Amino acid sequence: MTESSSSHYQVLRVAVTATEKEIKVAYRRAARTAHPDHGGDAATFRRVTAAYETLIDPQRRKAYDRSYGAGPVRDASSDGGAHFDAPAAGSRSAATVRRPGNGRNTAGDPPVYVPPYEGSDVPLIPLAQARRQVHGMPRKRGIFGAEARIQREMRTVQLLTRQVLPAIPAARLINGLQSPADNSHIDHAVLSGYRLALVNSMLVPKGAYAWDGRTLNHGGRSVAPPQLARVVWAMQDIFPELNVTGWTVVHSPDGNLHEPVIDHHRRPAGALETVQIVNSAGMVRGLKEFLASGPAPNTVNIPVLARLLRGMH
Repeated sequence: MTESSSSHYQVLRVAVTATEKEIKVAYRRAARTAHPDHGGDAATFRRVTAAYETLIDPQRRKAYDRSYGAGPVRDASSDGGAHFDAPAAGSRSAATVRRPGNGRNTAGDPPVYVPPYEGSDVPLIPLAQARRQVHGMPRKRGIFGAEARIQREMRTVQLLTRQVLPAIPAARLINGLQSPADNSHIDHAVLSGYRLALVNSMLVPKGAYAWDGRTLNHGGRSVAPPQLARVVWAMQDIFPELNVTGWTVVHSPDGNLHEPVIDHHRRPAGALETVQIVNSAGMVRGLKEFLASGPAPNTVNIPVLARLLRGMH
């Protein structure tokens, strides 16, 4: 990883949770080392200054964090490159991620942190934060509280927390992300190893529904689910080293995990959908299979987790 491809946080060698005081201290330390008058390099000093000017300003830092660190840190002589330190798709680092030779599913194993915290003087996020399986909770957004939305999101959090996370100790649930595709909201994201599932929800009356790829049809009425495909594509661009999928869980009013019944029509055999439309039981079953079948599912991918935490509302 070159200096020009480092994030602002890496340039100053601070965690993404660093306080204003910690950023000032880190800047003074880095500036002394990088300043040309002290034998440093002019380009490095410009990167240090740019990082400080961005992170010390609350509004600029907020905008930078909301970008998920998708753009490279550039200076006048920079040729660009990957912004963060996760391996690019097809790179040697990405290619070395393998399931153990014995083929055993490791999803239920204790978490392994990559990169490891041992020997890391300035981790991207504190270990105590990386150990938490749930980050953030549904909350009010805007002027109106939208209590129905919050209750629906809480049902999804409870479902994931009780049914999915215990089976995959390395899985991390992040609630309340801002979409990188627009200013919309991503209800939930579940990261495990090198797989990422984006999850949102809807509440409909119980019964039998038909999904034709665009709408849920029931009793002569059509209901369009939240638009998630565009967000999945945007997140896949940001995280090329991950396999990103979307899931819309359809809750029934009485909390029955098997309601409503959803029949999938007009879908070619073997077709892979960007977004799965499922009831609660279907999401639990499908999501556990998706996350557990990925490479190194017992890995907590610290660079990706840090970027997701920066994108929270």
